[in-house]
Amino acid sequence: MDTIRSLSTFVRAVELGSLSAVAREQGTTQPTVSKIVAALENELGVRLLERTTASLAPTPEGRRFYARAKDLLAGFDDAVTEARGGNAALRGLLRVSAPVALGQFRLNALAVDFLAQHPDIELELLLNDRMVDLVEEGVDVALRLGDDLPPDAVARHVAVSPRLLVAAPDYLERHGTPRTPAQLARHRYVRFAWLPAGDAIALSDGARDVTVTVRSRYRINHALAIRDSVAAGAGIGLCPEWLVQDLLAAGTLRRILPRWRGVPQQVYLLYPSRRFQSARARAFVDFIRARLPALPGFMAAGH
Repeated sequence: MDTIRSLSTFVRAVELGSLSAVAREQGTTQPTVSKIVAALENELGVRLLERTTASLAPTPEGRRFYARAKDLLAGFDDAVTEARGGNAALRGLLRVSAPVALGQFRLNALAVDFLAQHPDIELELLLNDRMVDLVEEGVDVALRLGDDLPPDAVARHVAVSPRLLVAAPDYLERHGTPRTPAQLARHRYVRFAWLPAGDAIALSDGARDVTVTVRSRYRINHALAIRDSVAAGAGIGLCPEWLVQDLLAAGTLRRILPRWRGVPQQVYLLYPSRRFQSARARAFVDFIRARLPALPGFMAAGH
């Protein structure tokens, strides 16, 4: 059995979700691909894929084997590149996970630029606000916001975004502009649902730290909806600058209490600690570390 080909065929079957798609990619037939996968299963003595006439999905054993097989193939590709003097083009599939708002507003454009630089790389950008299991779900690199990070991943602190108090001009005309942090308690406030601190917000002007308890009748579990609601005049929001920078520049939102800021939002790059990191994953990590902090609303980590 050609082990490398078998592993590659199985990995692509999981990633494409179709034996026919793998056959088209490899320039062969679906029965040939099916035989390769069946031979691999016979060699291992375990069923890796559940097949029906309409779908294909890995079994629990198949998901675990997929992560290990992907590591082995990444190591093999890097060994080939090294043997060729490091001049082989980066190629293969890269799976990246990110929060929805960050992906839509910032990472999407960066991903397009990255693909333009590396024409032999395929990239799957998976936008989801939940914390994914990197190994179980076959994710090579994840971007996460905040300091609540999984203990079994390598984390690179890549950027920080100030949190600013903002409101729509229409809201301020109707309800007035707060002049001190304490006056925030008399205003409508739109915040993220399920915050551990609840309605208590921490602010700092660099010299003083205060905590204000606000009135949050409207709580939302999605950053884009908070952005839209604050812009529509629903109340005051404490938002990371990257999320609202364009609205501030256009005058759709205004900063209030500009001397005061919330706790900065941290941005991390994560990758599995037990997985061999492919050359394409390292290239993506280096690309994001260089490019993301330079975008509007961000600063390099440590600032």
